[in-house]
Amino acid sequence: MLLGIDHIEIIVRDVEEHVAFYEKLGFQVLLRSSHHGGSAELKLPGDNQPVIEIHKVSGEENVGVNHIAFKVNNAQDTHQEITGKGISPERAPHFIESTGRTNINLRDPDGWRLQLVDADRKEAK
Repeated sequence: MLLGIDHIEIIVRDVEEHVAFYEKLGFQVLLRSSHHGGSAELKLPGDNQPVIEIHKVSGEENVGVNHIAFKVNNAQDTHQEITGKGISPERAPHFIESTGRTNINLRDPDGWRLQLVDADRKEAK
């Protein structure tokens, strides 16, 4: 069912400061978008590297790791599979235009946020 880690989202006070920091560590900027009021996606060079998605803290969010997202072959099929196993997602598969991803949002037994993301990512707008 799970193919690997798609991305890890972190919430920060200053997106640009964090982008500059991660670039110094060798990360490459893949995308800047209006998602969450302004975000950036970065990854290390090479195949099968997870993305670090950075966005500015807002509302009641706290600075830190927001969620871990796992790649799946097909979000619709995965949704049916996990609901059949008794897992109740917070949100059914939905497309996010600004990131090009189709996501399923859920929580683990301790309440940690997880996403299941279509491996077939579309172009972000």
